[in-house]
Amino acid sequence: MKKILDFSKPVYVLAPLAGLTDLPFRSVVKKFGVDLTVSEMISSNALVYQSAKSLKMLEKSPLENPYSVQIAGADEEVIKGAVEILNEIEGIDIIDLNCGCPVPKIVSHGSGSSLLKDLDHMGMMIHTIKRYSTKPLTSVKIRIGFDEKKPVEIARVCEESGADFIAVHGRTRSGKFKSEVDYDAIKKIKEAIDIPVVANGDIDSYEKAQRVLKYTGADGVMIGRGAIGKPWIFHQLKYGERKIDPSLMRKIILEHFGQMINFYGDYGVVLFRKHLHTYSRAGYRNASEFRDRINRLSEPEAVRELIEKFFDPSNLLAMPLEKADI
Repeated sequence: MKKILDFSKPVYVLAPLAGLTDLPFRSVVKKFGVDLTVSEMISSNALVYQSAKSLKMLEKSPLENPYSVQIAGADEEVIKGAVEILNEIEGIDIIDLNCGCPVPKIVSHGSGSSLLKDLDHMGMMIHTIKRYSTKPLTSVKIRIGFDEKKPVEIARVCEESGADFIAVHGRTRSGKFKSEVDYDAIKKIKEAIDIPVVANGDIDSYEKAQRVLKYTGADGVMIGRGAIGKPWIFHQLKYGERKIDPSLMRKIILEHFGQMINFYGDYGVVLFRKHLHTYSRAGYRNASEFRDRINRLSEPEAVRELIEKFFDPSNLLAMPLEKADI
């Protein structure tokens, strides 16, 4: 069996973010340094019912190797059915169970972080994936508790139920995305279990990733929101470059735009506006005027021309400041 992930050195993972980490974005970060990409979270119920939208979300770039599909669900038979569907699709290396999503719509159905309230049931869901999957690896994305912190207990259930590795978001469900990330909890998990641990939560710079890896002893980092607007963070980590060449920044932005047009057609121009708004906050002159013009353009070539001009290194005032604290 081929080695899917090499945990002998830090592994860099793109976290799934609904509406943001689509195929174009994943293909860009894969091309420029990420080790593992993960699909947007997909409902196991939707897969079983052959939802066209969900099946579309399974599509991957040829660059995405290895590739993980993240599913959410709380019913053993439905999870089994979803796994059997994924078994028939080539190019998937990992099936990941979401046990961390804090969104009320997901939690109310017993999925996502709701599984942290009943660890026996969570373990059964993991075991079901492990038992029926024909893919090389099974992984789990967790938080450190629902209301109460139980990091080691949760991690041990994942390990005992068959997970090959886990990604840990260092907040409880009640902490959502605003409470302080508990890197001590991730460190305790790493010390308590034998399977690889990937740290997640507020990792938004090269320096922060390095500090989290050193402090927690984790086998890798998973970055989501920290990569939106600066996907080059994976290039920095992969090649050990604290500073990023502005010319490479422009190259990556243009690559992202091209992938959006390839995947969505001309409508990709509209969808790409939100990304350009974020990219333009990296210290460029006349950013407000640029965003206003982008909102009025819908012709791909006109947008490409404006991107090339605006993101020219000569238009960069200063590199964005990095946050210094853990």
